[in-house]
Amino acid sequence: MSDVSKRSLASMITASEVKGFARQWVAAWNSHDLDAIMSHYDVDVVLISPVAAKILDRPSGTVEGDAALRNYFKRGLELYPNLHFELLDVMCGLASIVVLYKNQKGTMTAEFMEFGKNGKIIRVVANYSA
Repeated sequence: MSDVSKRSLASMITASEVKGFARQWVAAWNSHDLDAIMSHYDVDVVLISPVAAKILDRPSGTVEGDAALRNYFKRGLELYPNLHFELLDVMCGLASIVVLYKNQKGTMTAEFMEFGKNGKIIRVVANYSA
């Protein structure tokens, strides 16, 4: 784990640090290493996603807690064995970022990620191209 992921996002003052975090996040997904993916998320994470709604047959698309998130991600990796993300851009706020990427199907995705004081993602809202 890099120093970037250990620090609070508020202390990420340079564009290169924020981009570095986004590159690490994408690399974890592209490796299909569930532990590497989960290393970015807080134990009390909440994710809201249209894909979660579909895969989990849950209209709210809400996944709460790291155990539920791990199970959802595991299922997603099984359903999409060729999953691959291409990082297109990253935008930063005060304690949040938006990661813009394209997946293996060419779908554009923007994920709003809010960070807790421990530097881990506490909230994710995923949005997909229409």
